[in-house]
Amino acid sequence: MTKIGIIGSQGRMGQAIAAAAEAAGVEVAGGVDKDGDVAALAAKADVLIDFSSPGALEGNLDAAMAAGVPVVIGTTGLEERHHWLIDSAAQNIPVLQTGNTSLGVTLLAHLVREAASRLGEDWDIEIVETHHRMKVDAPSGTALLLGEAAAEGRGIALADNSERGRDGITGKRETGTIGFAALRGGTVAGDHSVLFLSDSERLTLSHMAENRSIFAKGALRAAEWVQGKSAGRYTMPEVLGL
Repeated sequence: MTKIGIIGSQGRMGQAIAAAAEAAGVEVAGGVDKDGDVAALAAKADVLIDFSSPGALEGNLDAAMAAGVPVVIGTTGLEERHHWLIDSAAQNIPVLQTGNTSLGVTLLAHLVREAASRLGEDWDIEIVETHHRMKVDAPSGTALLLGEAAAEGRGIALADNSERGRDGITGKRETGTIGFAALRGGTVAGDHSVLFLSDSERLTLSHMAENRSIFAKGALRAAEWVQGKSAGRYTMPEVLGL
């Protein structure tokens, strides 16, 4: 049986993962939070699940490599340097990193990529996301994941073809760009919609999270899947065989 170690165990996602593990009969080797001993946790776990903070990522990866255990990273707000660290660690251990561990969102991203690859630039793409008032990063990791999927479908780089934070006199919408809108309020676990808009029709692909248990269940499935894999960087679509 896979023994999981939870990094960020006192956070919302950490607690949800622990609850989901108990319900599924998955053994929890332990958990750590800020300033906790990640190395000790890695030494007794088969897989680490990290939902902590970008600032803690480097130390968490070092501990995983030292123990030779796989790690599932669901932490959002990652920047280019963090992805470089993940790429480096993936040369030594299996690392699965994602902006969203939901199986439904994983499938949504696949559908977005397919739609974007088949609809021309005359179809504008807009991504709208809503989260609880406590969320600190925007656009959300999931919105960016969906944006990357759309960009991949179009064969373009998201960084060079996105529009964010519209305010005031913005001018004409640039053809071929991918727009983002972030809403914050209440206790919304996470709603995401990708809109494809042409002159005469609209297509909307959406996912709504009722609670965090879906992310916890997906993280557990990813942890069980990545155990035993060879060193490398993996993604949630691979967990679903997409």
